[in-house]
Amino acid sequence: FHFEGEPGDTRTISYAQLLTDVSKAANALTSIGINAGDRVAIYMPLIPEAVVAMLACARIGAIHSVVFGGFSADALLSRIQDADAKLVITADGGFRKGAAFALKPAVDEALSGGKCPSVKNVLVVKRTNQDVGWVEGRDIDWSTALAGAATEHVAQGFNAEHPLFILYTSGTTGKPKGILHTTGGYLTQAAYTHKNVFDLHADTDVYWCTADIGWITGHSYVAYGPLANGASQVIYEGTPETPDWGRWWSIVQKY
Repeated sequence: FHFEGEPGDTRTISYAQLLTDVSKAANALTSIGINAGDRVAIYMPLIPEAVVAMLACARIGAIHSVVFGGFSADALLSRIQDADAKLVITADGGFRKGAAFALKPAVDEALSGGKCPSVKNVLVVKRTNQDVGWVEGRDIDWSTALAGAATEHVAQGFNAEHPLFILYTSGTTGKPKGILHTTGGYLTQAAYTHKNVFDLHADTDVYWCTADIGWITGHSYVAYGPLANGASQVIYEGTPETPDWGRWWSIVQKY
């Protein structure tokens, strides 16, 4: 990954580093009681940790349910309740359209008043360093959890029909409907279409899917297809028209 944060910060993450990060995250999830079949809600900006969280869930057989960071607390609440999620992974906030926006307060609102008794913990990535509420015994700092986790993790094997993720429809025409994808068929299709529809040449091409992972496009063509095909790819946090549309083309030229 070549990560471009909207404020201008950058990171380059190799496949070896990504494997280490995913292994540590998988160990961290296991240490707080997340097991195969458990549901994990992910409510994050488009930063590398969001993809790490998805892959860590897949590695231990937990079922991730990514909720777009632009959705409200009520939208998040309905999806957590429907999936009966045991864990929420979020960030203090993210950067979009030139400003920091908060995410953790929406999680706190969704979980308030005992509305989501299934949720035992909230993992929080520090991205914007905004002041956010903290519930002792429930909330866990992402960096602290990963710092204390082992770098080696033996991936578990699962049946091809083991559930991989639940992704909900937008809910504009009624109650959001959860779409369940299983592991083997989904990965086969995502890898095949990514390689052939986009004519990927992993040894020479740099690839950029601008979709957020909150949508199926981001699932398929950021988190799963490109990585399965060994692609080098750009991931951008915010909206490429910030501060102006030249940002889009400068990123294309840079990579």
